[in-house]
Amino acid sequence: MVSTRQRGRPRKFDREEALIAAIHVFWQKGYDGASMKDLTSAMGINGPSLYAAFGDKKTLYLEAIEAYVTNDACKPLVAFEAEPEIQLAVLAFMESAIEGVAGCEHEARGCFLGSCVATTAGEIQGVEQLLSDAIEATENKIAGRFDLEKKAGNLPPQFPSRERAALMLDLRQGHAFRARAGLSIQAMSVGLQYRAQMVLGAPS
Repeated sequence: MVSTRQRGRPRKFDREEALIAAIHVFWQKGYDGASMKDLTSAMGINGPSLYAAFGDKKTLYLEAIEAYVTNDACKPLVAFEAEPEIQLAVLAFMESAIEGVAGCEHEARGCFLGSCVATTAGEIQGVEQLLSDAIEATENKIAGRFDLEKKAGNLPPQFPSRERAALMLDLRQGHAFRARAGLSIQAMSVGLQYRAQMVLGAPS
């Protein structure tokens, strides 16, 4: 007798979930250390499916970077833009950055761009441009907010928006470096008010 029961449909492939899984593998093991077996196991697909969906390992890596920049790396900016008072906005940016690098649940700590991707710039074609674009986009958003605050009279007219935006990004990467060394959120938060004031202090 032929069974008339309908077979369950196979689980639909979720590209975004697969990319997040790939990010975690690259983050933990680095580009060279991440094997195809590591990637397919984490992503829940087999080798032929990975090649069909993403191409080779390099193409997957570049797409994973783009996914991280689009979805993950904006959290401190979201906190920065959501706070109406500029002093609190800078503090919120730093607090979110610390939480993001030191409070992550997976084993890799620090920032994916700073602790993994930056090490492959110049070695894998396309990585350097993605990093440059991510830095420029972040600094543009921060500097744009500072410019609005100057127009509103909340910052002095001579406030160096672009330079302080770069400082904020550099401080964020410093937090990622400390997280990679195993410092806790509490330890990294010591002196946070002072660092925020460095950003907003009068230009020299």
